[in-house]
Amino acid sequence: MSATAVGTNWQMVVGLEVHVQLRTRTKAFCNCSTEFGAPPNANTCPVCLALPGALPVLNVHAVELATRAALALGCEINLVSVFARKNYFYPDLPKGYQISQFDKPLAEHGHLTIGHRADGALIRVGIERVHMEEDAGKSLHDRYAAATAIDLNRSGVPLIEIVSGPDMRTAEAAGGYLRALKQILQYCGISDCDMEKGSLRVDANVSARKMGEVKLGTKTEVKNLNSFSNVEKALNVEFARQVAVLESGGTVQQQTMLFDAAKGEVRPSRSKEGSHDYRYFPEPDLPPLVLAQDFVDRMRQSVPELPEARRKRFTDEYALGDYDIEVLTSSPALADYFEGVARQSEDPKAAANWVINGVLASLNSTGATLDQFRVRPADLASLITLVRDGVVAHSAARQVFARMVETGDRPEQVAEREGLVRVDDDAALRGWIDEVLAEHPVEAQRFAAGEKKLQGVLVGFVMKKSKGSADAKKVNQLLAARGQG
Repeated sequence: MSATAVGTNWQMVVGLEVHVQLRTRTKAFCNCSTEFGAPPNANTCPVCLALPGALPVLNVHAVELATRAALALGCEINLVSVFARKNYFYPDLPKGYQISQFDKPLAEHGHLTIGHRADGALIRVGIERVHMEEDAGKSLHDRYAAATAIDLNRSGVPLIEIVSGPDMRTAEAAGGYLRALKQILQYCGISDCDMEKGSLRVDANVSARKMGEVKLGTKTEVKNLNSFSNVEKALNVEFARQVAVLESGGTVQQQTMLFDAAKGEVRPSRSKEGSHDYRYFPEPDLPPLVLAQDFVDRMRQSVPELPEARRKRFTDEYALGDYDIEVLTSSPALADYFEGVARQSEDPKAAANWVINGVLASLNSTGATLDQFRVRPADLASLITLVRDGVVAHSAARQVFARMVETGDRPEQVAEREGLVRVDDDAALRGWIDEVLAEHPVEAQRFAAGEKKLQGVLVGFVMKKSKGSADAKKVNQLLAARGQG
């Protein structure tokens, strides 16, 4: 049964648990590097290998990032939080437990606004808690035919887990929540949120209940979700499965499900553990985490302008349309780049057009990132100024930009070197017109005979011959005079 075939008798209820790797140089409780892609088991030490006698020491920068993230999500910071041992046994968990936080987390009671309902009301998703923990290692099932390999480089990397309330009613709302959450975390410099590297991972809890009911249904947890689109697909598939079970008189079992993206199916993995299964107890090797109020105040001041505030400012300051603003604020780096171009060119609309249709198009075609991009904001602003001042024609500006992307040179250098400085000298323009008329005698004869619609065609030939540098307005005037003659 598809999600659309479920009808309106049932309501989806979704809560998300998002694990985010913090952007630190070293691990949560030792000095091992968090570098991604290092040779297997290279970034390990007695602490993250859980050798006897090794003791954890908390990474202060991880606490700073976790606190900043919680504040950006509107959470209340608990000045005293407690680390706990979460006991379970996986091959990639060398200690046999994970250091996490349980009943006394770092922060609670936040929220995230993700848009509007059909009736205009804001969709507000509660964030129940943000807690700190360490990551596990990684089991590699594809290295050897008959064995699973273990890489412990990731073991001990600092995480925060962001637990939402069961406040989302559609898969699309869940996707919107995740995209908004990722954007905030990136704006705050908390994490790169790269799902391919495992920097952001999602577990989705979903249940079904009859429309109008208040009591929650039995939930299942869907894992193995490696993209936001797969989160949405998995939620719709699992919701449809649960509704089919309930409508046939069955009972939904609380269990962990895996999503097979290739087949578009969910399948059971194991029965869902409750908190009692993990036998939480306070970590004896770490004292309670006690934060001073002035530390929290400093972290609050370190929270930058967040996406929603930046979108509003772009609307007020630059008078751009909704689409442009959504694209330009999609990442802090892109928003900063645009602002650099807009302020230096003093032409926000032209800056937006060039960034969206030039910069982003180039990045998408090459797969490069903005920090690898050769065209600096000041140079793109100079190109916009050259076009506005008539030094470079609109048609030639694209060629100048393409060369700037290739070389990193300034637009003035490129335009001069490539012969793309705007030409409005009558003698030079007449020379190009003469060449075009000689090369296209049929069109030239028809134009001379009074077929005025060919003037645009001939202007196009002149612009091509001049590599876009000819003054199109003057070319039109000179050709019109020829036609009258």
